[in-house]
Amino acid sequence: MLEAANIEYLVVHCSDSADDEDVSARDIHAMHLGFGWHGIGYHRVIKRDGTIEHGRPDCWIGAHVYGFNDKSLGVCLIGRSEFTDAQMRSLETVLSQWHQTYPKAVVCGHCDFSYTEKTCPNFDAGAWWAKTQSAQSTLS
Repeated sequence: MLEAANIEYLVVHCSDSADDEDVSARDIHAMHLGFGWHGIGYHRVIKRDGTIEHGRPDCWIGAHVYGFNDKSLGVCLIGRSEFTDAQMRSLETVLSQWHQTYPKAVVCGHCDFSYTEKTCPNFDAGAWWAKTQSAQSTLS
C-alpha cells in the first residue's frame, strides 16, 4: 500500500507513442500486463483530447519510476513530444489535485531520475509546473 505521508514525487511521463496515436489507459494496462506487471503502472493517463483516465488507484504502489514507486505518483501524457493544449490543461488539473493532498511533493519528469537515460516526458516538467503555478499566483 502506498502511504500518503511518503509521497515525495509527482512524476510526469509520456507514452512515447506517435503524437497522433489515440492510446488509452486500457491499452497501457494490456501492454503492462504483457510485461508481467500487475497491470498499468501509472495512476493517471491523459489522452490526446485531454480526457483524464484512471490507472492504478492512488493508494497502490505504481510501476513507473524504478526505485521510487513507493514514494511517487505517476501521470502519463499520451504522445511523444507534441502535447495538446487540452492535455496540458488536464495535466495542470491532475497535478493541482495531487499537490493539494501532497503539498511537499516535487513535480518532476521521469527523465529527472538519475538511474534512467529516458527523456520522458520530453519537456522540463518541473520548470513547466513552476511557471504554471507562478501564473496562477499572479491571477489570484
